[in-house]
Amino acid sequence: MDAITATSRMKLTVEDYRQLPEDGKRYEILEGELAVTPAPGTVHQRVVGRLYSALAEFVRNRQIGELFLAPLDVILSVHTVVQPDLLFVSKERQSVIRADGIYGAPDLVVEVLSPSTAERDRGVKRRLYLRYGVREVWLVDPEARTLEVDSGASVIPLSGEVLVLPESSILDGLALEAREVFEE
Repeated sequence: MDAITATSRMKLTVEDYRQLPEDGKRYEILEGELAVTPAPGTVHQRVVGRLYSALAEFVRNRQIGELFLAPLDVILSVHTVVQPDLLFVSKERQSVIRADGIYGAPDLVVEVLSPSTAERDRGVKRRLYLRYGVREVWLVDPEARTLEVDSGASVIPLSGEVLVLPESSILDGLALEAREVFEE
């Protein structure tokens, strides 16, 4: 049995992840399994950029923590390394921030759905985020023009002209105008 075959039958770790090439693809390890995603398209990046702008202003004005953009490694366990599109870490959880990534659960992760990632983002990644202590997961669907807020206890779908987050949200008081997020 050669080394490649043996490795493919073992759960991958953070150390294996660090050996992957830097070739423009997004690599993640989900419960020891390698997940490879092609570079995102323009619609995805446009929505990520607009969300980042709106959230960064909100976070900065309230001085409540830090907001980060992908690619940034979030190490949830020795067998799980993810790169959410956006993530927020509150002042209270700043200890998870290190020079080479986030070691532990951010307060909030945002995944902007693409045809190539929607199933994984809605399924295994959402479950992993909540299992490892992410307090809130946002799934943003540019095609449907919706935002789903999942706190583990409930899933709240938001749609319409203004996306107003529930009071229990990590970013309580934030209202996003759908046209500013989704329009091309």
